[in-house]
Amino acid sequence: MKALLSFLAVIILILVATFGGSVENLHFLFGIIIPYLAFVMFVGGFVYRIIKWGRSPVPFRIPTTIGQQKSLPWIKQNKIENPTSTLGVIVRMAMEVFFFRSLFRNTKTELTQGAKGPIISHGSAKWLWLGSLFFHWSFLIIIIRHLRFFLEPVPVFVQLFDSIDGILQIGLPPIYLTDLFFLVAVTFLLVRRFVVPQLRYISLPADFFPLFLIMSIAISGMLMRYFYRIDIVAVKQLALGLAQLHPVLPEGIGAIFYVHLFLISSLFAYFPLSKLMHMGGIFMSPTRNMISNSRMVRHINPWDHEVEVHTYAQYEDEFREKMKKAGIPVEKE
Repeated sequence: MKALLSFLAVIILILVATFGGSVENLHFLFGIIIPYLAFVMFVGGFVYRIIKWGRSPVPFRIPTTIGQQKSLPWIKQNKIENPTSTLGVIVRMAMEVFFFRSLFRNTKTELTQGAKGPIISHGSAKWLWLGSLFFHWSFLIIIIRHLRFFLEPVPVFVQLFDSIDGILQIGLPPIYLTDLFFLVAVTFLLVRRFVVPQLRYISLPADFFPLFLIMSIAISGMLMRYFYRIDIVAVKQLALGLAQLHPVLPEGIGAIFYVHLFLISSLFAYFPLSKLMHMGGIFMSPTRNMISNSRMVRHINPWDHEVEVHTYAQYEDEFREKMKKAGIPVEKE
């Protein structure tokens, strides 16, 4: 039911975009107004969430560590898994952001029935790491490729990514490798939420909706490139106008393009409100971005303000005579 609600929500978005792309009078709304609103919501929401997280108190150093901490001189320290320097934290964060270091170390735990009773077994769980790696890297390369629509002249690095990505030239147009990798990866991330019972139990509509939405964006983009041809020159004219804040609305782009653009705008607007904000949250996580030097440097909690206290000695001095009359023992006569 949770997945069905998310799926129906995406279908409604597609139907709304199809209607808007089919009615010429609504092209200005779906081609210019909605993309600008979505971009403002994305940037504003992203900055707000980062500032809010940055103001959250972090009273103590709480980095998660795996390797050996810095100790005696003859004990080798793991400078990346248990960093005590800024450089070590930077390397650790880079491995986390680009290669999903924590996810690579993920293991699965299963309870199996043995001859003498239940047995707990631990095993590798690299499929999730591999699927996530393909998903995020393909997504990044696809975004870089799309910069050719917003920049003129097209930078060399964008052309390089486009050439390498389109090396699989079976016919015209060339098939982008990242399109295939991305669609397979997002399908894997979605299917595992149905197949794994424990994951299906804890999944919420907020987990299914972005996957359905991203999958619909990928499918609509592939339909435009490989099946329903659109006017690329007009698309670039629209994209350049949006980027330069001088929007123009060319004719004859095609309804499917407005579906694709509306779904992307929906993702941008939804991004700051969703779990997708882990893109920025990873840099704000104190379990990742802090130095593990608790035993070397005393960490004073800046939010631990001095509190006025009333000790028992002060309490007894204040009420000693009354305590005596009531028969309550006192420490001082």
